[in-house]
Amino acid sequence: MSTPAAEHAPGLAPADGIAARARGLTKAYGSGETAVLALDAVDVDVVRGRFTAVMGPSGSGKSTLMHCLAGLDTVSAGRVWLGDVEITGLKERELTRLRRDRIGFMFQSFNLIPTLNALENITLPMDIAGRKPDAEWLDRVIDTLGLRDRLRHRPSQLSGGQQQRVACARALASRPELIFADEPTGNLDSRAGLEVLGFLREAVDRLGQTVVMVTHDPGAAAHSDLVLFLGDGRIVDEMRRPTAEAVLERMKRFDVIRTRSEGTPAPAEEN
Repeated sequence: MSTPAAEHAPGLAPADGIAARARGLTKAYGSGETAVLALDAVDVDVVRGRFTAVMGPSGSGKSTLMHCLAGLDTVSAGRVWLGDVEITGLKERELTRLRRDRIGFMFQSFNLIPTLNALENITLPMDIAGRKPDAEWLDRVIDTLGLRDRLRHRPSQLSGGQQQRVACARALASRPELIFADEPTGNLDSRAGLEVLGFLREAVDRLGQTVVMVTHDPGAAAHSDLVLFLGDGRIVDEMRRPTAEAVLERMKRFDVIRTRSEGTPAPAEEN
């Protein structure tokens, strides 16, 4: 199943408006009879300037999909592009440079350096690359995320929500083509989680960023423009303009189908 971007023949590089693309993306772990197929010939387009959420039960392949699209994991078969550059087959040095220059990452563990203050954490990837940040863009990101009065604070002096805002600013600071967020609200309370989701939404709407977020939370997915549902390594459904209620109902339906396919009686419906 292909995602709803303009249709293109498999094997062609992405057209304008596509931030990332995969064709026939397959990922297997192990070999022989013990091999586990994490992704099964997935076709997917990530539309530029949109917020895409990826959902599915544990083991469905959602994190593997993100890692392959981001060049963090190799593919067993198929092809992946970032913009107009095919990343499958790139040498590790080229892939590292591409990730550094064109992709931003957010993780639920924040991954902040405890000895650096917020501003130093935000600019660290560019400092490592020997690049000076665009001062105007950096100020815009800092103000959008409400971090102006926290820039000199170290992570231990910040709340969980503030730390994730710093991580979000770090992902945005180099103005990457694509931001991947892996369960970015997983370690946050509901209020802080809503704040971070709001900031990601603003990054798309106000800053023109492209975001792909892996999540298990229907409420988080409701902040996106499109939800992709994975099951057994394939994209099995999608939802535009999602609401938390609609996503939850869709997930419940998948759980029932999966339970029946595994030969376990489905739970009785309530009257």
